[in-house]
Amino acid sequence: MKVKTISRNNKLHAALAASLLMPVTALAQVDTSDWKCEYCPFEEGYRAEIDAAAEYVSDDAARFGNGTGHDEKGALVNLGGNGRYNKNGTQVSWYAEDLGTSSRVFSVSAGRPGKFEVNLGYRELPYRLFDTTETVFTSSQTDTLTLPSDWVGAGTTDGFTALSTSLVPINIEKDRQILEIGGNFIPTKKIKLYADYSRQQRDGINVMAGARFTQSVFLPRPVDDYTDQINAGAQFSLGPVNLGLAYFGSFYRNDISALTWDNPYAVAPDTDQGRLALEPDNDFQQFSLSGVYKTPTLNTVVAFSTAIGRGEQDTEFLPYTINPTLPATALPSSSLDGQVDTGNYALTITSRPFKRTSVKLAYRFDERDNQTPVSTWSRVITDTFPGGSNETNVPYSFERERINLSGTYKLFDSVTISGGYDQTEYDRDYQEVAKQTEDAGWGKLRWRPTSYLEASVRGGASRREVDEYDTDVAISLGQNPLLRKYNLAYRYREFAEMSLSASLPERPISIGMTYLWADDSYTESMLGMTDSEENRVNVDFSWAVSDAASLYVAMGADSIDANQTGAEAFTGPTWQATHEDDFAHYGGGFRVTGLREKIDLTIDYTRSDGETDIRFAGQTVSSTPLPKLESTMDSLRFSMDYEWSDRMDLNFGIRYERFETADWALDGVQPDTIPVVLTMGADSYDYDVWFVGIGIRYRIGGDTKLAD
Repeated sequence: MKVKTISRNNKLHAALAASLLMPVTALAQVDTSDWKCEYCPFEEGYRAEIDAAAEYVSDDAARFGNGTGHDEKGALVNLGGNGRYNKNGTQVSWYAEDLGTSSRVFSVSAGRPGKFEVNLGYRELPYRLFDTTETVFTSSQTDTLTLPSDWVGAGTTDGFTALSTSLVPINIEKDRQILEIGGNFIPTKKIKLYADYSRQQRDGINVMAGARFTQSVFLPRPVDDYTDQINAGAQFSLGPVNLGLAYFGSFYRNDISALTWDNPYAVAPDTDQGRLALEPDNDFQQFSLSGVYKTPTLNTVVAFSTAIGRGEQDTEFLPYTINPTLPATALPSSSLDGQVDTGNYALTITSRPFKRTSVKLAYRFDERDNQTPVSTWSRVITDTFPGGSNETNVPYSFERERINLSGTYKLFDSVTISGGYDQTEYDRDYQEVAKQTEDAGWGKLRWRPTSYLEASVRGGASRREVDEYDTDVAISLGQNPLLRKYNLAYRYREFAEMSLSASLPERPISIGMTYLWADDSYTESMLGMTDSEENRVNVDFSWAVSDAASLYVAMGADSIDANQTGAEAFTGPTWQATHEDDFAHYGGGFRVTGLREKIDLTIDYTRSDGETDIRFAGQTVSSTPLPKLESTMDSLRFSMDYEWSDRMDLNFGIRYERFETADWALDGVQPDTIPVVLTMGADSYDYDVWFVGIGIRYRIGGDTKLAD
């Protein structure tokens, strides 16, 4: 079958080449009345591929099933497939995958190409974090967590005498269901209308912390929310000008507005509960206009976009506290009445004034204007006692301007040089740095002496300046006035990267290599991040052994070193910390097709290792480094497809994954290990899982009718 396809293509190419060489008079004499299209038919009728498989997972492993739904030990039946129906220019197609798992996908579309199309889709996405966690709470209602009736409170976790008998397993996991409906309509060749709607529903269990001043507890917080999104617009093609008008709306609704929990620690009478507000309902709507104009003058293209939007949040506030023994102070307003207006404007001009030269100029302006009313609020600390002072909410706003100028010049046939300059300016409200400017420049040299060899070198630098770091704002936020936040501090960055790709002229072998170096310096920061450096290298090799067999090998390494200083009080540096992150990966694979004209084989293996080393120095900290954070993953995949007949294929697949981590924040930390923190006892990942699947693919239809 594949040989026939190659033969048909060769015939078609030969026919096209011969027709181009014919003189015009010869073409004029050809009688085409009996010609029929044999190689590019409009297929009519129905054809489909149906997939069915029996699958088995050897063990429970949350991370293995993250995104796939294969997180539980056992066997399952999986289904999928695709199909298409075509009749008189009307097409209907469908697609299905992993219908037997919690990562199922199904979609169907119908329409007439060039006229209209309607789409319907549904998919699920599982998020699996931990399956080794435990809790003492149960949900008496969706928004309330209760303790067992025989629970014995205490000031520290070692006094929880009923802890061991009260713990019950609970998985930290969420499921996302996504429904999508949309379509487009093309009334004329110059106009296209479209509209899409989607709903993303989430449900499951997450982790959040509830505090009682110096005591804390990890809570199995229920999740039940959804987001509706609408995209609609029109596109216009007006000769050299293309325009687009669009609307975007996002509407978030949380069915659990607050979480109330019983306090497991010893407390005063009638203060045995805590409460936290959860994510509030909110809306965002945006209108945009975009366009592209092409002109032959200097081969120029002008593109622009403008968008204005508004975000709103007006969910009713909770009282200051759930504690009935504290004064019931009135709120200054019943809700936030939050409003944030956004604007995004961009203009890009690209031109090719000369044969060897191209230039690009781009400008962008973004703004966030927070119109939320400012009110004065009292505080209650963790439902325990009044804060003793009033505070106001801060309506953060900013403006950002970016300008970019770049160009490319072909110096020789084999050498191209390019470079660019970027400037970004920030103007912020209510932050330590009001005005910030970053200037960046870069250059690149590309050398391509032959079609088999290419090398490039790119380097540049950027400088981020701040007009003033307002220490009064920092002090009002409880910060050391010598601290400089890394995203607001002065920074000088340098980087360089090199790449090389080569292939052998006489052999189907290719090699690629890349290297990146980057260095950040925060020379004006006495406290905070002081410097960081990254080195990254990747190498890959591929070889087409024959028309039916190929192999590849890839490897890489990445190291990131960062240093920071800190202080125990409002003084200069009293300690330093060094973070060293090292990552490495390597792997390879082999694929062969057409063994005995019926068998395709694929084998892939990858391994990745990660290690983080954190060390401290200084009079106020221990010189003993923290235990290393480590992770290792091995992944092996094998698949075989066998063409049983023209209608049916058999397939067999094996996947093995081993993942081990060492995390001092989790290892050995049981629910009562920390005296004032009741945790959920999650373990570091440590699993090895086999996944086996045996399936068939059956083809339906295929007897196509060639359209006249």
